[in-house]
Amino acid sequence: MASDTFKLLADTTRLKILWALLHGEHSVSELADHVGAQPSAVSQQLSKLRMAHLVRKRRDGNRIFYAADNAHVRHLVEEALFHTDHVTQGLPDHDDGRAASAGGRRRAGA
Repeated sequence: MASDTFKLLADTTRLKILWALLHGEHSVSELADHVGAQPSAVSQQLSKLRMAHLVRKRRDGNRIFYAADNAHVRHLVEEALFHTDHVTQGLPDHDDGRAASAGGRRRAGA
């Protein structure tokens, strides 16, 4: 399931949709404007993201609003984008003390 999640995050449009949803709820038309795609294409992407439990929807009358499903989604997206910033801008790594202890926590086959 984790590799399927990363495959979903590998799509530029889905990543843009998730980034927008980290900043609040949006309707399909709002997301379409934000990511520069047709509403039907955004709707298809949202369906995939919902099936993977990356986004949730809320109905308000006849309108549906989407949001990132939980804090895990926020962390996945933010870390991927922040990592990219560090690599592309040549920024130093954050030494948070986890690197030394990571070997002891790894599971077999990870």
